[in-house]
Amino acid sequence: MPGEYEAIGKLMIAAYSRLEGFPKETEQPAYYEMLANVGEFANKPGAEILVAVSPGNKITGAVIYFSDMKYYGSGGTATSEQNACGFRLLAVDPSARGMGIGKLLTNTCIKKAKDKHISQMIIHTTMAMQTAWKMYENIGFKRSEDLDFMQGELPVYGFRLLL
Repeated sequence: MPGEYEAIGKLMIAAYSRLEGFPKETEQPAYYEMLANVGEFANKPGAEILVAVSPGNKITGAVIYFSDMKYYGSGGTATSEQNACGFRLLAVDPSARGMGIGKLLTNTCIKKAKDKHISQMIIHTTMAMQTAWKMYENIGFKRSEDLDFMQGELPVYGFRLLL
């Protein structure tokens, strides 16, 4: 998997940089640097990089699952949540959108949490991520304003799913 980190980072940059209304690399260079170096999350305790791969062996999506919110690394109060897990940086290759890959990766994270008997899952999204926002609500995530924070000029919205 470490050999795939660069490709995963490029996929994430491609996915996020194409979102209308999402900050560009020049506006949030540290965020895009984090995406490029996504493999560093694998060094955090309880963090896993989950990947969707096409039948042709192409990486079509990825997400970082955190079994312990202490290592989640967001702003706001999320990292102090107890008996909670979460995921960040869900990304689908722009050419593979609409194929259910985001939902598959999200449901894989939920299954991991349920298997460990964790009581809640926490995630964040932005207004620019309307497709993901709707998907999260359809799965059962509820807005949790107590988890909101600002990333520079960008409002980031918290969601919670009770398991």
